[in-house]
Amino acid sequence: MAGFLKRIRTKRPAVRHHPAHPAEVKAAPHTYADRWWSVDDLKLHARDYGGGDGDAKVPVICLHGLTRNAADFEDLAPWIAAQGRRVLAVDVRGRGLSDWDSDPFRYHPGTYAQDLIALLHIAGITRAVFIGTSMGGIIAMVLASLRPDMIEAAVLNDVGVRVAPEGLARISGYVGGGEPVKDWAAAAAYARATNGVAFPHFTDADWLAFARRLFEPAPGGGLRLAYDPKISVPIAAAAGAPAPDLTGFFIGLSAGRRVLLVHGAQSDILDRGTVNEMQLLAPGMDYVEIPGVGHAPTLSEPQAQQAILRLLDQAG
Repeated sequence: MAGFLKRIRTKRPAVRHHPAHPAEVKAAPHTYADRWWSVDDLKLHARDYGGGDGDAKVPVICLHGLTRNAADFEDLAPWIAAQGRRVLAVDVRGRGLSDWDSDPFRYHPGTYAQDLIALLHIAGITRAVFIGTSMGGIIAMVLASLRPDMIEAAVLNDVGVRVAPEGLARISGYVGGGEPVKDWAAAAAYARATNGVAFPHFTDADWLAFARRLFEPAPGGGLRLAYDPKISVPIAAAAGAPAPDLTGFFIGLSAGRRVLLVHGAQSDILDRGTVNEMQLLAPGMDYVEIPGVGHAPTLSEPQAQQAILRLLDQAG
């Protein structure tokens, strides 16, 4: 993860807008359209949840974590859209339905932030609320350094100015690994093995639902993780280096904006000392701790949703 912040690009990438996906329909609050755009000759994907009728409100952009994808927001995004907001849940390059990059060293938040700038341009969005889980929160902080005008407010889900070393070691131990599995039962077992520490209360049904967000059909049969294994290359290249200090990026994000920090009480990525430091850096930041949850809260927890609703009500 230390390699994520290298080579942040400042040149706007060339963009080519794909025609509407054949299955695209006018999105109701409980459905989404597939939205496609291109950067660096890669076809990228986002789920576009329409906000319904009524006065236009500031849209919301949802950004997932390192090994995840837009499906992580399949509960949260419709809930927000039902309140009259357009929501884009993004598959960053190398994840979900977005193309894999032939150069794995472009897998870092600087690239992802530029991809977002291109998406917002195509989608006609000039300003949005960003909800970022783990790596997604880092992307939002980097975007604030590149295009501060695009960020109305932000939710940082279990990510701070530093990554706790024990959590970094845990994630580094499995990212890029994981052979294809034969069925959904095996996929659920993998999900439990790699994430059980974060969700000790999950039932078998919860783990199956979790696995359906993590896996996709494999070309040769069975199921594979829905990301390019080479996202691990920049992480491996930075092995042994100190985790990046994101203090400057966080200060830039929080300056003059509403920011909500959601913290899993049992997180091994965001520790209490880092939370305290962030509260000193941004005294106006809202904060909610989710009990009994590690890294990272799903944002379907009542405490998280109440705090997100407060932020959105203030965002206009």
